Amino acid sequence: MGRYDLRDRIAALDPEKDHLEIYQISSGREFPWDYTRALEFALFRTYCVPSISRLLAATGEFRDRPQRRYDDTALLMAEIAAHGYDSGRGREALKVVNRAHGRYAISNDDMLYVLSTFVYDPIDWLSLYGWRPLHENEKLAAFHYYRAVGARMGIRDIPGDYASFRSFKTDYEERNFVYSATNREVGRYTVEIFAAWFPGFLRPAVRLGVRGMLDERMLRAFGFDPAPRWVGGLAAAGLKARARAVRLFPPRKESVLGKPKRNRTYPGYPSGYQPSDLGAPPPPDDLPAEFLRSSRQGQGNIDMP
Repeated sequence: MGRYDLRDRIAALDPEKDHLEIYQISSGREFPWDYTRALEFALFRTYCVPSISRLLAATGEFRDRPQRRYDDTALLMAEIAAHGYDSGRGREALKVVNRAHGRYAISNDDMLYVLSTFVYDPIDWLSLYGWRPLHENEKLAAFHYYRAVGARMGIRDIPGDYASFRSFKTDYEERNFVYSATNREVGRYTVEIFAAWFPGFLRPAVRLGVRGMLDERMLRAFGFDPAPRWVGGLAAAGLKARARAVRLFPPRKESVLGKPKRNRTYPGYPSGYQPSDLGAPPPPDDLPAEFLRSSRQGQGNIDMP
């Protein structure tokens, strides 16, 4: 198999009808490391929104179990991508996600925004650091894939085309990326998750490096001091050097989606686990009522699909 054969296969598929297959090839074989990093930063980006960070801070999950919350999100999304949203495991993973979200008073726009980051943040990352440019079919397939996932999460009013959803994301960030104390709180917990993955002596450099990767709007929303300019430049140069090296590798023969890999919370995953074993606990008893979903706020059936 040639280095660009998978790209050519993607080019021959229909990005709407074959979106799941294209997304599985792109995220599981062509760019698995990049998708993982980009989705980490996509979630990080959502914490710049006060309405999102206030809820996360109120539940205490990012204070008490930050690594588990990260791992639950990553594994559940991987289950859906690896097996398909209408497969047995995919449907079970979606039920876990919907049940967790259905407990809380989350606006449809906030849900829609988080969904948009899953589409466009990896596309933006790969435009800078991918070992090859994304094919247009990969971009459109990501949109159609997450549009299908979003529909199964009960998210309403998902734009019907790629450009409109991109515009929604841009407009939403312009309106809602403002500083708040809970942005800073949840942002700091997240930076500490990233730092904890490295030996102690490297953690100050990791914290600095993360700040160097954030754009000006995110820095303002978190209230973080910017890193020296050379930090971001060095990180970008390293990522581009990695892309040049990966370009020389042979194509990946099998997808890494749904395959065992090191996990800090569930070391044996996926052996012996089901998607229903994952997910956040019920809301704490002392959570203020303003954060809880009332019966009149239903966002579809939280046990769907």
